[in-house]
Amino acid sequence: MAQWQIAMIMMIGYLLVALLIGVMAGRKQDKASLEEFTVAGGNLGLFVMWFLMGGAVFSAFSFLGAPGWAFSRGAPALYIITYTAFAILPWYIIGPKIGKIGRKHNIYTVSGFLQKRYTSKGLAMLIGIITLLASIQYLATQMKGMAYIFNIMTEGRIPFWLGALLSYGIVVVYVATGGLRAAAWSDVFQGILMIVISWTVGLTIVNQLHGSVSEMFMNLTDSNPGFLEIGAEGSTMSPMAYTTTILVSTIGFLMWPHLFSKSYATNARTIKKTVLVYPVFALFLIPLLFVGFSAVNVIDPSQVGSPDEILPFLITTALNLPGWVYGLVGAGALAAAMSTADAITHSASLEFTDGFVRNVKKDLSSKTTLLIMRIGVFIIGALAYFITVFGGQGLIALLLGAYGSIVQFAPGVYAALYSKRVTAPAVITGLIIGTVVNYYFQLVAETRPLDIDAGILGLICNVLIVIIVSSFTQVKEMPIAEDYRKIGS
Repeated sequence: MAQWQIAMIMMIGYLLVALLIGVMAGRKQDKASLEEFTVAGGNLGLFVMWFLMGGAVFSAFSFLGAPGWAFSRGAPALYIITYTAFAILPWYIIGPKIGKIGRKHNIYTVSGFLQKRYTSKGLAMLIGIITLLASIQYLATQMKGMAYIFNIMTEGRIPFWLGALLSYGIVVVYVATGGLRAAAWSDVFQGILMIVISWTVGLTIVNQLHGSVSEMFMNLTDSNPGFLEIGAEGSTMSPMAYTTTILVSTIGFLMWPHLFSKSYATNARTIKKTVLVYPVFALFLIPLLFVGFSAVNVIDPSQVGSPDEILPFLITTALNLPGWVYGLVGAGALAAAMSTADAITHSASLEFTDGFVRNVKKDLSSKTTLLIMRIGVFIIGALAYFITVFGGQGLIALLLGAYGSIVQFAPGVYAALYSKRVTAPAVITGLIIGTVVNYYFQLVAETRPLDIDAGILGLICNVLIVIIVSSFTQVKEMPIAEDYRKIGS
């Protein structure tokens, strides 16, 4: 049997197991319960939460984008480790508070959280639209990763469009049927798989190419001075760009609806425990970065269609490993992509339905709302698939672009938790201007002031607008604002 056939059988086998776990997880639950579909009844435990948070963050960018950046850009790839270490920490404080507010007021989305605090339907609708756009961009990252894996591991037999369709189709089915609980238990399986595979395969590649990790770094620093430094001659990124890339990722981390809403899916004690053990999950990134570094000066960049393809290229071409390794790496990469895709798809449907649809069409019953959410999963999937097949950006470029939009939620969220004076007009104006600035510098402008990340430029404008507009708009006596501040304090 040909190597690519073995790989294809293993990857399709993995997809079937993931589908089975997702469907079975939601099988005995109340299919008609809106609470079950949105927050899994609010009773997820530490073990599941650890994998749900980790799986929702570490995705196609981890298995493909991280080695790609290490290979093409060197030290800037380390931003992934840096922001991962710090971004989860605020959740220890704000997570329990958000969870208590949600349980008291029956909230399960970012849009619902902000609408209740600022008594503004317009703000909720805006959040729903921005979340939809950013989530589609983020989902395209995952689908591109899935498509790369299928295409390369089968030596081109499965085309890009079909690989994305096969893998993401599985995600859509189990999310639409089982909601958050299905995504959570699928993430447990996928998380275990990608941790084991990343360390096994990563160290194997380094040892085959260089003999050891220390030899790899010695060879790299000797041949490419500055490649593992920021701002030095030979560096591929300026200190300002590197710092603000970390900053936009760190601040935006907990603003993603699929992470923010996890505060509603468990209790305060579990949230705090998850924060403490979560960084251990990130250790699986280290061997993946090693893979990218190990390929420098070994693989000619012209041999690889895109830096994002360096890991599968090494497996299938440079090292000529057996087909079962192809399949193993393929399954790990698919697991990484799918564990994030399911969480994003689920939360995007929730946010758009709760923030936009329910404010356009009032008095929807829980049954109708749930139906719209399930249908939304398929529609969002179709839109993201279109971007994947016809878009041209790399994985980390797509990821950072999406973060630039989501980070604009931060002023409104933190003001809701800790201030009574910030007003709805201020938050809405700041959100609109911040998002427009982000997309302008991301998609239109050829250069950025001081090389600052587009999302941070937008956030600076956002915060200034919130402060200025709040000082000129009337602050009404709002009991809900005081309630938000007191809950959990």
